[in-house]
Amino acid sequence: MQEGFDPIARMALQLAKLPGIGQKSAQRLAYHIAAMPQEAVKELAAALWQGRKALRFCDRCGNYAQDALCPICQEEKRQNGQICVVRDARDVAAMERMRDFKGLYHVLGGTLSPMHGIGPEDIRIQELMARLSTEPVDEIILATNPDIEGEATAAYIARLIKPMGIRVTRIAHGVPVGSDLEYTDEVTLAKAMEGRREL
Repeated sequence: MQEGFDPIARMALQLAKLPGIGQKSAQRLAYHIAAMPQEAVKELAAALWQGRKALRFCDRCGNYAQDALCPICQEEKRQNGQICVVRDARDVAAMERMRDFKGLYHVLGGTLSPMHGIGPEDIRIQELMARLSTEPVDEIILATNPDIEGEATAAYIARLIKPMGIRVTRIAHGVPVGSDLEYTDEVTLAKAMEGRREL
């Protein structure tokens, strides 16, 4: 049987497209799925499909949501004048795991990367600036990753906001340089938040 038509090879090919899944892991997962009862596989596929179909982006912050606003933006008690700016929705989940931050978020949907042709108009910077003109904000916390793109994005946003008289801080570098917030443990994130500095 040709590999292109082998059902396990086809499953492995699709699974290998997921981040962090190499060819061997994809093949192992494909064999595991092949051994599962058909009803369980059907439930897995339905959960993935229905979950993806149900998701959209929050109209306010850009986080994943099922409704116009995500659950965080719907919480009245989170309206405390702080907005934490992150690269993507995974970073919101990472920040929420530490359970210390009680403000709102703004998801940029990426970072500035001139080498990859990503400029300010390609990420949600204008939406952030619009929020600052309509919402009572005392502090912007820049929590982009501590890599070249994340630092450049933080510096660019800080330059835009500082003339508005809003306090701009950057999370401390308790988060290792070159790492992603999504993989950072809660204690390290908490320390980084505590040690944030003004830009």
